Amino acid sequence: MPIAVYGHYGFALLLVPTAAADYLEYERFQLIDALAPLINSGKVKVFSVDSINKESWLNDGVDPALKGFRHNRWNEYIYHEVLPFIKYKTSQETPIYVSGASFGALHAANLFLKRPDLLDGFIAMSGVYDLTEYTKGYFDMEVYFNSPMHYIPNLTDHTILQTIRSKPHLHIVTGSGSYENPDFSRRFSEVLHRKAIPHELDIWGPDIPHDWPSWRRMLPYYLETRF
Repeated sequence: MPIAVYGHYGFALLLVPTAAADYLEYERFQLIDALAPLINSGKVKVFSVDSINKESWLNDGVDPALKGFRHNRWNEYIYHEVLPFIKYKTSQETPIYVSGASFGALHAANLFLKRPDLLDGFIAMSGVYDLTEYTKGYFDMEVYFNSPMHYIPNLTDHTILQTIRSKPHLHIVTGSGSYENPDFSRRFSEVLHRKAIPHELDIWGPDIPHDWPSWRRMLPYYLETRF
């Protein structure tokens, strides 16, 4: 699977596409251009990967049980191929943060929460963190273990929780404009709060819709002001 790489130095930022998009989506919609000052100054090195949502959660032509199996193969690809590649292209000490918008926000948060030993935090923009919003009511253990709204409330492993709590960059960001639903972010924030997981919830105003101009503002702002 292809990976787009932008920049030479800085901490690593892994971008996960929205919905049925590909590894060049963030470039096509000028988000990479919006990050250019940070990339060119050596603050951040960006890695953008493909999703397989069209083959998994968004594929209505397969048995629903197969969707989760396929998505877990993608999770393992990220953990066992992409992250080592990022370390090879940076260093073993370089922190790796993951970010995405819309469906990519759910995947970004999920990737971190499942393996906080491998990732250092997330910036989730305009997300829905209950995977059943995408499964048309289907629910099994694969859905459960990829839906933070379901598995985080029941997470009791002290080591995993302490690892999550030790990471300073968990950012949940959303607008309140057209096609945004900030209640999804509020509910996700409450789930983290109940587990004493430090994070930032930031709800932008009604002038911020669920669209690329919003994410082109959000992500550079967070990288500039929080990192």
